[in-house]
Amino acid sequence: MEEIAEAATGPLWFQLSHRGYDLTENLVKRAEAAGFKAIVLTVDAPIPTPKERDIRNRYERPGEYGNFRPQENPATAAMAGEGSTEWEMPQCPPLTWRELEWLRSLTDLPLVMKGVRVAEDARMAVEHGVNAIMVSTHGGRRFDDTMSSIEMVPEVVAATKGRVEVYVDSGVRRGSDVLKALALGATAVAVGRPLFWGLAVNGAEGVHHVLEILREEFNRAMAYCGQSSVDNLEDRLLNIPRDWGPFRTENNVADHPRAKGL
Repeated sequence: MEEIAEAATGPLWFQLSHRGYDLTENLVKRAEAAGFKAIVLTVDAPIPTPKERDIRNRYERPGEYGNFRPQENPATAAMAGEGSTEWEMPQCPPLTWRELEWLRSLTDLPLVMKGVRVAEDARMAVEHGVNAIMVSTHGGRRFDDTMSSIEMVPEVVAATKGRVEVYVDSGVRRGSDVLKALALGATAVAVGRPLFWGLAVNGAEGVHHVLEILREEFNRAMAYCGQSSVDNLEDRLLNIPRDWGPFRTENNVADHPRAKGL
């Protein structure tokens, strides 16, 4: 993370997975010292994910995890053993609301909770001091049998009641996807996989080109929909089917077809 912070020219957020008290504290303190502007805590990946493509291809990690080089990191050196050049990521220990309170006490940096997708968790996250929520499914790489991120945005936005910003990722592939998310109440979107496609094709210029494509598509979608400002998007910009999406929000439980057993 220190190398990335030194090379970067824009603000950085550090994505954190809880790996036990000592190691998590070490990562948070290092991120803060390196100048990262926020901590993004992943909460929906309690165990490692056996990605089917990696299993089929018999993939093996070719190198070390940069943040866990024992010779540079006393906390990880103790876990890896003296002289060790390998450090395998352990299974995540339990992550509870108590751990969130502890993490909040470690740093004054904004804390973003990544992976929240139901109203109950969104409300509790706000009560425990998070500064923002990211609605995410890890691009569908964790658990297929669940609602998509975009379907859960309205529920999370309604539950937070404007007290924190709400972001969304997983499946953002077009500029029109960005407009849909904003129209549903999200503050911003995050883009993952397309950036790696651009990187593979043409390095840093390829990444820049991907972002430019998204920007141009977004501007075009705004124009087609007669919108001139993201701050003043018209109500009912999206035509949402009556039975689409979750039915747990406070205002529509009784009237939803699934709640009536229809």
